[in-house]
Amino acid sequence: MENRILRPAATADVPAIQTVLQAARQIMWESGNLRQWGPDYPPLEAILSDIRRGGGFVFEQAGDVVAYFALLPSPEPTYREIRDGAWLDDLRPYHVVHRIASLPSVHGIFRDIMDFCFSRDANIRIDTHRDNAIMRHNLLKYGFSYCGIIHVSDGSERLAYQRIADSC
Repeated sequence: MENRILRPAATADVPAIQTVLQAARQIMWESGNLRQWGPDYPPLEAILSDIRRGGGFVFEQAGDVVAYFALLPSPEPTYREIRDGAWLDDLRPYHVVHRIASLPSVHGIFRDIMDFCFSRDANIRIDTHRDNAIMRHNLLKYGFSYCGIIHVSDGSERLAYQRIADSC
């Protein structure tokens, strides 16, 4: 971690988190991922819920918030049903990672986030949009396995991944 500090997000961080999320949306749109995050995603209530649940985290660098993500315990309702595949393990508890976002000037943040997540739980699930080539690349590079297709609350499909650290 290049002089980055990881800490739980606080409600006072919300304006900075929203700036980071806007930068991430821009990166997605410029890379051809036009459908995963619309201009109002994630909604403010999702971020506030992450924070209330103790699952919202920020990385600070030189005193500025440069990244945001949520690490939340199972169950994830949209993961109950998976199509065209199966979870690596569908019996034991897991954590899910949502809303990974960083400023474009920050590098290596995905690895830092995942290293932290796996320090909390060996069983991690995550999903992403088919058009999110950057995230799909990072997931496979970090050792996640593609498991199948899930549908999020609005009905749109996402590609689902899981990694169980003690099996990798």
